[in-house]
Amino acid sequence: MSPRRSYDQYCSAARALDAVGDRWTLLIVRELLGGPRRYTDLHADLPGVSTDVLASRLKDMERDGLTTRRRLPPPGAAYVYELTGRGRELLPVLQALGEWGAPALGERRPTDAVRAHWFALPLLRGLRGEGAGEGLVEVRLDEGTFHVWLGAGEGPVCGDGPAPEEPDARLALDTETCEAVSRGVLGLLDAVRAGRVEVTGEGTVAKVLREG
Repeated sequence: MSPRRSYDQYCSAARALDAVGDRWTLLIVRELLGGPRRYTDLHADLPGVSTDVLASRLKDMERDGLTTRRRLPPPGAAYVYELTGRGRELLPVLQALGEWGAPALGERRPTDAVRAHWFALPLLRGLRGEGAGEGLVEVRLDEGTFHVWLGAGEGPVCGDGPAPEEPDARLALDTETCEAVSRGVLGLLDAVRAGRVEVTGEGTVAKVLREG
């Protein structure tokens, strides 16, 4: 294993960047916020990363206490990577970076890859900003379906695919609306009021969004 690189500066920001400043590291955290993932799943949802770089970053993250690796019991018998408590503490860091970077999104470029669950953190921020409370929300986009947990505690904050249980709310919106919410140019409640987001469900989250 290569020696750990350091800025060798007695500064908390520099120390943080020693651990997460390498290219791809924070995007791996983004993927693992959805729960344990196999190496092949991570590679599929991080288009552009080489297998060598991904393997190297995962080793570094395990060494730095951000992730752990464990073997699933049969019949799975595959290794999965998951965040430690220390790794989960990067959630607000990613949310702050996402909010700061939102104005730079602009229109989607032809070369831009996209996965439905990449919109999870911006929508989670939007839901919290509207005071939606706590609960499980399923979101349907043109690109696919994902779900987010408001007030997730120690569990995953989001996940790919339909909600694993009956959600407190289901949201259906088109890509243009989702991108506008992600860029911060359209509020989630404003989109609901304008009829650009369909809200169904009887949970508290659904009621807050319909009545907001």
